Amino acid sequence: MNLLEEARIEINAVDKELALLFEKRMRASEKVATYKKEHGLPILDAAREAAVIERGASLIEDEALRAYYVQFLKNIMQISRAYQSRLLDGMRIAYCGTEGAFAHIACRKLFPDAAHVAFSDFERTYAAVENGECDVCILPVENSSNGEVGQVTDLLFGGSLYVNGMFELAVSQDLLALPGTAAADIKTVISHPQALGQCADYIAAHGYEAKEFSNTALAAKWVAENGDRSFAAIASAEAAELFGLCVLERNVNSAKNNTTKFVILSRVCHAHKSSEMGLHSILTFTVRNEAGALAKAIEVIGRHGFNMRTLRSRPMRKLLWQYYFYVEAEGNIDSPEGEIMLTELNAYCDRLKVLGTYIKSETER
Repeated sequence: MNLLEEARIEINAVDKELALLFEKRMRASEKVATYKKEHGLPILDAAREAAVIERGASLIEDEALRAYYVQFLKNIMQISRAYQSRLLDGMRIAYCGTEGAFAHIACRKLFPDAAHVAFSDFERTYAAVENGECDVCILPVENSSNGEVGQVTDLLFGGSLYVNGMFELAVSQDLLALPGTAAADIKTVISHPQALGQCADYIAAHGYEAKEFSNTALAAKWVAENGDRSFAAIASAEAAELFGLCVLERNVNSAKNNTTKFVILSRVCHAHKSSEMGLHSILTFTVRNEAGALAKAIEVIGRHGFNMRTLRSRPMRKLLWQYYFYVEAEGNIDSPEGEIMLTELNAYCDRLKVLGTYIKSETER
């Protein structure tokens, strides 16, 4: 037996072992897919993949082989994602609006292979997951230039779903009109109140009348179907293409780094290990009617190492002049320190609700 034959026999033996290990790994991927579906998690987990690659690379002592092993890991994780996508093909993602809406764009980026189901308003979108009609819903919670989406914050406070992810989408609001329309023809622009707020300077500078619509993409659809050249919509370029409109001017929002945060919601809470990096947590609470209760509650959160990035108050719908508080903080509430913090926080709260913990995503542009 020569050296080549000996090497081929050895490779065949290793390939046989690899085949068994590959099948075992893919069976584990099936479990991952099931878990992600239940918890409303996107298939791509960049932080997890980076950790796998870093750990795997450390196992290879030969520096010449290490880079090849990293590429091997990247390839097998890509295969694993493709397999999970196939398994999750029947997943249903609820969003508010219609095709071309920014929420639909977020759906496509987060869950490209799932079924995207449109609803007419935030409450119906949220309820579709609560009642089991859909697996996950994606809702806008805040815009960088126009603030919170109050209706969604109220749903988070009063509903039963958990936040398992936060996705930041760079938003370019465009002025859309019927083909052949000139800027001088336009008298009225229609869009969702958030979009109108984001573009208030542009609307005022051109002397347009602003009228609210339930959704940006639906506003574009209305302009296309109405046929009146005096109306224009503020929406996405995707909506223009979808409904046969032209883009008269791009990026008419006042802040050129305009970004919207979307929450990913499901019926089950995804718990994280306390050692994971880059975790953020969300909670809502009401404080007792005692002097200094809010200040003491905030002090408890900070004392246990949770850095508050967002603190907002919202009026309670059914109680006059009563408010609840919404907090986004750096840190893992699932950790032992988080449990202690919640126990202490309860002393000053009438109602305390943990909405979830998630790994902060990078802005998608």
